[in-house]
Amino acid sequence: MAAGNTAEAAPSSRSLPVDNVQALAANLGTSSDIPPRYIRPEAESVIIHHAAEEIPVIDFDKLLDPELCHAESSKLDLACQHWGFFQLINHGVPKEVMERMMLDVEGFFKLPLEEKLVIKQPPGEIEGYGQLFVISDEQKLDWADLLHFYTSPLHLRKMGLWPTKPSTFRDALDKYMLEVKKVVDCLLGFVAQNLGLDTSKLTAMFENGMQSVRINYYPPCPQAEKVLGLSPHSDASCLTLVLQVNDVQGLQIRKNDKWVPVKPLPGAFVVNVGDLLEILSNGKYRSIEHRAVTNTERERMSVAAFHSPSTDATLGPHPDLVKGVSHATSL
Repeated sequence: MAAGNTAEAAPSSRSLPVDNVQALAANLGTSSDIPPRYIRPEAESVIIHHAAEEIPVIDFDKLLDPELCHAESSKLDLACQHWGFFQLINHGVPKEVMERMMLDVEGFFKLPLEEKLVIKQPPGEIEGYGQLFVISDEQKLDWADLLHFYTSPLHLRKMGLWPTKPSTFRDALDKYMLEVKKVVDCLLGFVAQNLGLDTSKLTAMFENGMQSVRINYYPPCPQAEKVLGLSPHSDASCLTLVLQVNDVQGLQIRKNDKWVPVKPLPGAFVVNVGDLLEILSNGKYRSIEHRAVTNTERERMSVAAFHSPSTDATLGPHPDLVKGVSHATSL
């Protein structure tokens, strides 16, 4: 797996500028003349669709219910072990906060290209509007454009690269990421209990933790089966929460060497284990390879929020999960 190929990469990461894919897709129309750098033979991998392979669903309300929490926490434990992914329903993020975020994401990508380019990534930077992880002029490219920002700790924010159009975008993103952080902090408490970790020590690692957001726009492609919206990768973070902005599916996870489509439930978050949580759990929880595909007729948009410990935290396999192996950890 291409571990860490996600927007929560270190602030020192760099990416080369590439053409705007939304504009490229608009100029293609129904043509099949896709530039060679976007043609991905691996996009036509085997995909399975039967219901038995749908990711688990965790009910946040049940996790918080004293009478139901044990059974639901066990479901969470199994989901992290066997899938590395789950959908989270009844998570408590206010509907109006989510709807405002989704409307402003749609509004930004409807802007004329010249207005979006006002916040394009500066040379040598990865925040703003553009692409990530383009390190050579020869590598294959994803069929997508994105916005990427660090949102926490506050001193990492580069507000000059946050959109001012729509006018409510900055406030919407700020409120949304604060609400998502509350959900993550609560989930981490249950994760700690399930793993046998000291809950207070684990949550302390995230008090000044890294939080970033990648807002994805996958334009339609007349030959969608030949491109990839997002290359196969695993997330370098601990937990990622993904909000589906519109009703076009595209996220797929690798299971038993086949790709399983994720069918987001309305109002739910798709949550996945990242590399750091796999390390912390000594491999008990799995950071799963996933990718995004495109649609022939409609664009797809999503908001991925990444959460990692503070940069000065020491993280390794929990001692109770390691027998007779030396380790470095502050837990």
